[in-house]
Amino acid sequence: MIMAIKNQDPSGKTTSDSFFLPERYFSRLSRVDIAKDLLDAHLLYVLLDIDNTILRRDTHEVPRDIVAWLARAKEAGVSICLLSNNWHANVLELAQTLDLPIVAKALKPLPFGYLRALSKLGAKRKQTVVIGDQLLTDVAGAHLLGMRAYLLAPLVEQDLTHTLLLRNIERTLLKDAQPEGGIAAQSLLEVHEQGREL
Repeated sequence: MIMAIKNQDPSGKTTSDSFFLPERYFSRLSRVDIAKDLLDAHLLYVLLDIDNTILRRDTHEVPRDIVAWLARAKEAGVSICLLSNNWHANVLELAQTLDLPIVAKALKPLPFGYLRALSKLGAKRKQTVVIGDQLLTDVAGAHLLGMRAYLLAPLVEQDLTHTLLLRNIERTLLKDAQPEGGIAAQSLLEVHEQGREL
């Protein structure tokens, strides 16, 4: 069941804290159902983060289930562009290996990289979802441009120092939410509303 989690005040305006909350939260990319969560939701384009979303930080490998998901998505007609703040040669090599377009040095959450990725795909924002592992970059940038965002739990806990600091803020925003495909799947809206009532 797809549940929007943006909170609105009585006047119908989206509240500021919901800007950082994704429409969906999954345990990993392979838990996103291509038919139900993308195609049935009219999402034909994916802007996909790399580090700790599809590429493990510890081994620098893409897990097999993610490689298989990417292949199935392409076969289903979903167009994907990698979108990363990373500027090292390894992300360009990864894009070539996966046969996917890439926008590196994206400066997420600023809009420039997102707009370049949309242009590469010939995508419309309303048919595009951003998928990544960070609220303050991937999700915020998507919402800044009016696109939907799916958050993934990071593949591994190992991360860059500044990212680990941002994860503390993310934990506050996520409260007790559990990713779909995880132990106790729950919508972020339910968790967030429970937190407001306490």
